[in-house]
Amino acid sequence: MVYGYVRVSTDKQTTENQRFEIEKFTKSRNMRIDRWVDETISGTKVITDRQLGKLLKQIRKGDILITTELSRLGRNLMQVMSFLHQCMERDIIVFTVKEGYELGNNINSKILAFAFSLSAEIERNLISQRTKEALARKKVQGAKLGRPKGERPETCKLKGKEEMILQYIKEHKTKVYISKKLGVNRQTLREFLKTHPEIPRKWKRIQKD
Repeated sequence: MVYGYVRVSTDKQTTENQRFEIEKFTKSRNMRIDRWVDETISGTKVITDRQLGKLLKQIRKGDILITTELSRLGRNLMQVMSFLHQCMERDIIVFTVKEGYELGNNINSKILAFAFSLSAEIERNLISQRTKEALARKKVQGAKLGRPKGERPETCKLKGKEEMILQYIKEHKTKVYISKKLGVNRQTLREFLKTHPEIPRKWKRIQKD
């Protein structure tokens, strides 16, 4: 059985982009998701308090779990390693789309899992530290922090989803369909496209093909 796991930290975020990436990955490998596990919860929560923990009890030997990246499984080294260890011990294969890893019950997978989980933990700490330092520096310099003036919060929901929008366009989906799939209204989609003129140009080019 093939499971797709997607997670966001708050209800202001959407898992649509993660689903899109996983579906694109499975299509390229002639695979199909049998069951989606979708949850909105902080990665800092322990596994037993998450849907991921319940899934771990249900998943069986030979099953496959696909997620976009290792960080979706936990926010620190111990969480990620604990989950991967249990999967490997039970011959459950874990695919990560963005990193391109296939982790199973073999020594190479265990080394990779440890090395990259450790790297992710170190990088997360470095990013956090750099962000704090940058914000502190801007504050000292008198810079105004927060969302740029005039930018509507609704259009922010579509940031990072340009590739997904283009894919829908290639599939000849309407603006009504696209806005509904992305959880926004048509006006928000129109305003987002105005600020990203490269997308409408590609839209017109695709429609001519």
